[in-house]
Order: sequence, then C-alpha cells, then structure tokens
Amino acid sequence: MSDVNAVSGSGRLVLAATPLGDAKDASTRLTEALAGADVIAAEDTRRLRALASALGVSPSGRVVSFYDAVETSRIPNLIEAMTEGSTVLLVTDAGMPSVSDPGYRLVTACIAADVPVTCLPGPSAVTTALAVSGLPCDRFTFEGFAPRKAGERGRWLGELAEERRTAVFFESPHRLAETLAQAVEVLGEDRAAAVCRELTKTYEEIRRGTLAELATWAADGVRGEITVVIGPATPVATDIPALVAKVRARVDKGERLKTVAAEIAEAAGVSKKALYDASL
Repeated sequence: MSDVNAVSGSGRLVLAATPLGDAKDASTRLTEALAGADVIAAEDTRRLRALASALGVSPSGRVVSFYDAVETSRIPNLIEAMTEGSTVLLVTDAGMPSVSDPGYRLVTACIAADVPVTCLPGPSAVTTALAVSGLPCDRFTFEGFAPRKAGERGRWLGELAEERRTAVFFESPHRLAETLAQAVEVLGEDRAAAVCRELTKTYEEIRRGTLAELATWAADGVRGEITVVIGPATPVATDIPALVAKVRARVDKGERLKTVAAEIAEAAGVSKKALYDASL
C-alpha cells in the first residue's frame, strides 16, 4: 500500500489549505507539496504563483487553472493524470478547497474512479472566525454564502430564527449592510453576532455585538473579505401547564395519552417522559 502522505508520483488527489492572507501560515507540508506535485490545479494561477514566490518555492509540475467556470471540463483530464500515477495538488485562493470553493466535484469524481484522496489541513476562514467570535463553538453550522436576492435571503434567515447552533457564513462587503439590516428584522435586534473582516491580514478587524449594533456599523460601508458569525437562538421558556392542557384536551376526545404526549413534546422540544408524567 502506498503512503497516503506521499506527494509526488503516487497517483492521488491532494487537497491543500492555503493561507487566508499571511503567507507565513503555510505549513511545511504545503511548501513541499507545491514543489513536488506533478500537477497543481489552482483556482487562480496568478495567486498560486504569488504564494509560491512568497514561500520561496518553484513548482516543478504543470500548473492548470481550476475555477468555477472550468471546473467540470478540467475533471476528466485530471482524473486521467491521477490514474496514470500523477499526484494532483488542488489549491484555492485561500482556505480549504471544497468549502465554498472549487473541489467538491473533483473529490466525488476521484471517489467514483477509485482514486485516493488525501488532505493537507490548514487555514479556514470558517473555523478561524468561529474561534475569535466569542460565540458558542461546541456546535455550529456553516451556511456558505448568504443568498444575494432579498427574498431568498429572508427565507434563509428565517431558517436560522430558531437555530440552536452558532451559524457561520460568508458575505460580500457590498451586501453586508443590507444582509445585517435584514437579519435584524428576521432574527431580532438583540441576537449576538460577530463580523470578521480581513482575517489574518494587516487590517484584520473583529466586530462583536448585537445584530442591531453591527448593522449600524456596517451601514457606513465595509471593505475586504467578510465572514459573519451569528449566535444561537435563545431557547424560549416552555409553558408546561399549557402543554399539559393540550394533551388533556386531546385525551378527553379519545386519543391515547402516550401518543399525544409524545407528539406534543416533540413539537415543543421538551422531554416526552416529563410531559407524559405531568399529564397523568
């Protein structure tokens, strides 16, 4: 069996996380992979060459572009190269491939073709923003990019209204103010949040506060790469006596107590046993 950590000549796909802004965040393994990969598939070949220059690396392999518009057409040739023994290194502009960046389709194609896939872990704007947000990190959901159109965005925000996990998403600086203002309307002005701008770069800025406070700040205009973190919804206190009354009303009409208590408890997000016992 070949070494999954091998870089060159092993016939595999290597997903490599690249620095968000500071080239010094690059791992030693990324530097070695850039120097030794047979093929480098880059979201932006100019950025790839700039990164390699900053790291003092001269790629020995062939460099090909791999951005959204050409991703599908590039896959067959890359699969062929890997099945013939080449190592393909996939890098995006910043962060981890496949996370709102090209990569997912190539990974699934590799799996279908029985081509090994491995990863050189590293920077991710998602987990970086989550860590510095000051919001709960034990459970979170990543939402990709916020929808561009107001109607779709409103429905999407509505899905977060009762979300008990912290939510992370990307947003364009040109739409940030509009998105935050709409979030105030849908999620409430007091919902805790953070806006992370230019993570790891010279002008990094972390703004924490309520959605209302952040919307006011963003109204003057914001620049740079943006990651937004919204805290979980505050659980609403459950009125157990009111739930018991609903259970008893249905039981009085002939329904089975255990079944009714289970249905109402699940809908209200409370313990089935607790509601059943309270309804006896």
